[in-house]
Formats: sequence, C-alpha cells, structure tokens
Amino acid sequence: MPSKITVGQLVHQLQTFDPDLPVCLAINPDWPYAHRIGRIVEITGSNGAVYIAENGQEGVLPPAVRNQLDWASV
Repeated sequence: MPSKITVGQLVHQLQTFDPDLPVCLAINPDWPYAHRIGRIVEITGSNGAVYIAENGQEGVLPPAVRNQLDWASV
C-alpha cells in the first residue's frame, strides 16, 4: 500500500467491510496498540489533506492483527 492514500481509496477499501463494525487505528509496530477513531477534519489549500484523529486507546493489538500487518511480536 502506498504511504499516502486518497479519501476515495480509503472509502473504497472500507466499503468491503460490514458497516456496523467498530473502527480503530493500529498504531506503531514498536508499541502495537489499537486506537479509536476520533474526529475527521479536512484542511484545504495547496497542502490540503484529511486527518483522522485518534480518540483514546483501545488496548494492545491482538496477535492476529499484528500478524496480518506483518508487525513483529512484541
């Protein structure tokens, strides 16, 4: 996956999942935690982008998630 994806690419990927599932961010392979999704904001202008904020920690990522992401066990 590219280091940057567009909103369209993200939406396309998310459309393949059950819309009622919770969404978390998997953060940092050295400290593999799941974080809840917070506010989503758009910044306009020449360096425009959409940012997804974290909204608290959900806990340590399960080993199955780390394996799917190819992150080494901690």
